Amino acid sequence: MVRIGITGGIGSGKSYVSRLLQERGVPVYDTDGEAKRLMHTDVDIRRGLTGLLGREAYLADGTLNKPLVADYLFAGPQHAERVNAIVHPRVKADFLRWAAERAGHAFVALESAILFESGFEDIVDVVVTVYAPREVRMRRAVERDGTTEEKIRRRMAAQLDDETKCRLSDYVIRNDGIELLPPQLDDLLKTLEKS
Repeated sequence: MVRIGITGGIGSGKSYVSRLLQERGVPVYDTDGEAKRLMHTDVDIRRGLTGLLGREAYLADGTLNKPLVADYLFAGPQHAERVNAIVHPRVKADFLRWAAERAGHAFVALESAILFESGFEDIVDVVVTVYAPREVRMRRAVERDGTTEEKIRRRMAAQLDDETKCRLSDYVIRNDGIELLPPQLDDLLKTLEKS
């Protein structure tokens, strides 16, 4: 089995590429969605967040106190590092368990906007960056999220830049609206099958 890491900046089309891979029979683990699930269900994460933020980290009904966690996260980079140190190791372990359950597949994929920032590159065999020019990503993100360019700029600034992601990656998929995605993905899977 080859474990493929999929990353790219906001608006690059990571989720679309993941959907195309799923159509080709490749199971995809969405780290954002799974991290949210684990923050509600994983005992170690619950214990860690409660230790960090107090009993108020979870509401009386057992659900995560999202406003409290968000306020803490955005209060400074060191706060995000503390939360990530609690959450990311559990997401890694969950992905490895999930991948093992799909041992019959030639490929599985992990989608993460912050693959390098979170250290997820060490649990995949190859990293693929989905690349689109900044102005294309900006337009897509503003339209998709119904937000302002300023908010998208701030989110972009909080992530590793795409040029660095491309340099650190094994493969780059161009999603610029010019090159077609399906042939690129088919070529990628053929290349990985051979190697």
